[in-house]
Amino acid sequence: MFLDIDKFSREQVAIIDESYQKVTYGELCDFTDEMKKLELERAIVFSLCENSAGALAGIIAFETLKVVPLLLSSHIEKELLSALESIYTPSYYWVPESFEDKPAGEVLFQKYGYWLIRTRNRGYKIHDKLSLLMTTSGSTGSPKLVRYKYGNLEANAKNVAKAFGWTNKERCIADLPLQYTMGLNVINSHLVVGATILLIKSNLMSMEFWDFIKKQRGTNFTGVPFSYEIMMKLRFTRMNLPDLYTLAEGGGKLTDELYVKLCAYAKEKGKRFCPTFGTTETSARMAFCPPDMAAEKIGSIGKAIPGGELFLLDDEGNEISDIVAQGELGYRGPNVTMGYGICREDLEKGDEWQGEYHTGDIARRDEDGFYYIVGRKKRFLKLFGLRVSLDQCERLLKTDFDGEFACVGTDKKMTIYTTNQEAASKTPKYLSEKLNMNILAFQARYIANIPKNDTGKTVYAKLPIE
Repeated sequence: MFLDIDKFSREQVAIIDESYQKVTYGELCDFTDEMKKLELERAIVFSLCENSAGALAGIIAFETLKVVPLLLSSHIEKELLSALESIYTPSYYWVPESFEDKPAGEVLFQKYGYWLIRTRNRGYKIHDKLSLLMTTSGSTGSPKLVRYKYGNLEANAKNVAKAFGWTNKERCIADLPLQYTMGLNVINSHLVVGATILLIKSNLMSMEFWDFIKKQRGTNFTGVPFSYEIMMKLRFTRMNLPDLYTLAEGGGKLTDELYVKLCAYAKEKGKRFCPTFGTTETSARMAFCPPDMAAEKIGSIGKAIPGGELFLLDDEGNEISDIVAQGELGYRGPNVTMGYGICREDLEKGDEWQGEYHTGDIARRDEDGFYYIVGRKKRFLKLFGLRVSLDQCERLLKTDFDGEFACVGTDKKMTIYTTNQEAASKTPKYLSEKLNMNILAFQARYIANIPKNDTGKTVYAKLPIE
């Protein structure tokens, strides 16, 4: 069974979703056995995900039975779904009963509010090691996929569980989307120890969210930076959350100010704050900062998770041996996936990365071997001959101004988009002084909303570059 879930007590509750549907580990095994009787061919299944018991049970069954799911949101745009279907021609769909535009085909199975539909598409050859397909965080509007091999998800789940010290007593608050690599890893790293998953669809800003986690005694929460920005606005640090012990963060870089606030909150309330870092290409997580070091190493992603290795590369792609250094962040480990796919034929490819991935992130390493993300390799401009990090500029602005900011541009000029209309008139001068650069290098534009994907990451492609 996937994640060896059949080794746990059959009566242990594995999933509680927001409809208060409970599924035990024994029932998950039985569900997979029912699917097995269908004798599904080894083929692609489009799994349209929501944070519910049915969606998760389907993923577990497909991984066990060697059917290869492509994880997509159940709220996916029709045009994108149609484009993906024309490229990857799935043999099956796993969709919620409530999904409006169900594909044509035969309904083979129904359970936990989901339908398994066999389409009219014929199967085709895929690589023996291919286990799972996911969109990358930057490719939600394109057919570019990450190809996982068998063992990637399991290795990352076990090593992350070891880093956090998870046990079967945990009641994991899972509100990140299932089809998001961090969301799936949060779940897998708890299933692998026999813990209980609290699956939530409600928005962080809703009363339903907080009522559910309080009633279900959630013990740990993992959020992206956007999650914690919202929670701070809701003044969650004043809430009575006696069961919540661990706050984890991943999916992007927090501002130093927010990092410090979370460290202070954890210390004051007797909880722990654990920053992490990872990518879709590494099955979610590759770095972990121990909670007892977070306050001392403000802004750090920590060191490699158990079983992995972090390293830095210079501009020529050579590994940097100096302890204190800056360069492109690289990672080696059993959770490194096989490579990308942009067409059906790519699903026949084998392991192109061979356990090593170069992230495209620029990081620095301190004298104690702790890593800090500086920015993206491609998120730099060369203004008036000087190299400027767009990510660093955003962090500077977020530190001294309210609202949201997104920086884009060319080597001629940087454009700063902000939801703070008053700040728009001040940011060019602010950045020119902070960076000691000509004010003509900057221009600011007010925008009602910064475009974001479903995990709160800025979609820079939707911002005009002037």
